Amino acid sequence: MTETAMRARATIDLAAVRSNVRALRARAPRAEIMAVVKADAYGHGAVRCARAAREAGATWLGTALPEEALALRAAGDTGRLMCWLWTPGGPWREAVEQDVDVSVSGMWALREAVAAARACGRTARVQLKVDTGLGRNGCQPADWAELVGAARAAEAEGTVRVTGVWSHFACADEPGHPSIAAQLEVFRAALAVAESAGLDPEVRHHCNTPALLTLPEAHFDLVRAGIGIYGVSPSPEIGAPEDFGLRPAMTLEASVASVKRVPGGHGVSYGHQYTTPGETTLALVPVGYADGIPRHASGGGPVLIAGKWRTVAGRIAMDQFVVDLGGDAAQVGETAVLFGPGDRGEPTAEDWARATGTIAYEIVTRIGTRVPRVYRDECADTGMNQCADTGGAT
Repeated sequence: MTETAMRARATIDLAAVRSNVRALRARAPRAEIMAVVKADAYGHGAVRCARAAREAGATWLGTALPEEALALRAAGDTGRLMCWLWTPGGPWREAVEQDVDVSVSGMWALREAVAAARACGRTARVQLKVDTGLGRNGCQPADWAELVGAARAAEAEGTVRVTGVWSHFACADEPGHPSIAAQLEVFRAALAVAESAGLDPEVRHHCNTPALLTLPEAHFDLVRAGIGIYGVSPSPEIGAPEDFGLRPAMTLEASVASVKRVPGGHGVSYGHQYTTPGETTLALVPVGYADGIPRHASGGGPVLIAGKWRTVAGRIAMDQFVVDLGGDAAQVGETAVLFGPGDRGEPTAEDWARATGTIAYEIVTRIGTRVPRVYRDECADTGMNQCADTGGAT
């Protein structure tokens, strides 16, 4: 797909992904790193980003759904791989057969893992999750000893190998929040219970990206890097991507589909929430909420057209939105940059997050399948300036 022929595309810089993994590894030099590639690598493309992360030294991959983990196996990944969001009746057997580490937060899940192991004649790799205070998945501390004891018994019979003990922070993106120290205390107590029961996990892990960046005392054996791998800061309170040597990997662009002069007082888009203040030029950008552009950004979403930062005029529709260029001109087919690293003065995903009252995670993850992903290597490791298109849509 050539740039002039595109309606829209999300260009993924794989060199940036690799560089980000290396920068995050440097922040946790004594721990292994897991590249979290759930939700199609936060919208960036799981298979290609997983490969790039592996090349940069990620020894583990992490997914939420078992289907995501099995898709990585089908694509040829053979390294350590963990999946944590399970429901009764899920593909436990397939995961055990494919050597996926499965997360267990309660007795029902341990029973499913044991049954799957018996059915396929393989030992299930199990990671026990304790709820240290996030209040989502994870075993409550009051029930932890029972789960640990049952897992140890399953180890003794050979159906299970407990490869990890883990948890997740609730407020690591708020430095100094009192829950952080409280969760670490609960986690250390849970590790002591597991050790006293005879468990010897390969990895203990609690850190997500913000904790990786700010809590070296919580690195343990493994850190889970999610949004940071894609060059997005977990929160403005922690710092901007460049503060940690990170570079945003996704650039979202569209080709201007229409440019026209209109008189003052002309209504724009549904509901006429915007009317032109005077004679002006309107540009039509052919992406909308069906492509993952937040409708909440109506009237405020930023976009770079003809070298200047503009904002969406009126409502964002399913397939398109309008920008008022004022007295400026643009050409049909010209590139509109919705967000990127910011090098060319374009908005970033964080700018869109601010415009919509959300987080940058959501901005990049919600870009839909109608927008093809195009993979490029900026050759940052070799000092080359040329980019190479290394693939088409996913």
